[in-house]
Amino acid sequence: MIQVEIASVAVDSRGQPVIVLAPVGAEPGARRLLPIWVGVPEAAAIMMAISGEAPARPQVYDLMATLVARLGAAVEKVVVTRLENSTFFAELSLETPMGSQVIDARPSDSIALAVRAGAPVFVAEAVFAEAGMPDAEAAGDEQAEMAAFQEFLADVEPDDFTG
Repeated sequence: MIQVEIASVAVDSRGQPVIVLAPVGAEPGARRLLPIWVGVPEAAAIMMAISGEAPARPQVYDLMATLVARLGAAVEKVVVTRLENSTFFAELSLETPMGSQVIDARPSDSIALAVRAGAPVFVAEAVFAEAGMPDAEAAGDEQAEMAAFQEFLADVEPDDFTG
């Protein structure tokens, strides 16, 4: 498993939000990036949590985090486990008074909850091998490469990552 962080949140040419994950501690240019397409509400919730904004009323992920904490549990980690037919799968690991619990969940929901809970996010090495891409900074000309990466995001489709 590879521990990751959110490198960016972008929008592709169809207006679909994409979360770009990068290995924690990897040097820019030497790392691989993993784009995961998410829904607009999930992307907004993730962006709000990353920026530290507090909504006027709790959103779904704020409610989930509160419920987990009030039940004496904690989000231990999130793992993006596999990619099948252009769909990413994840598991949400909770530490509860009854012991560890692993719950099947969408990566977008899991990441939104993990950001609020301060829990680490991991990606299976096989998923990075299948869907990861080189960091745009690897070629040296950072701005030109970043522009190329943004162009890639604008033109890429989720089906491009199927084998």
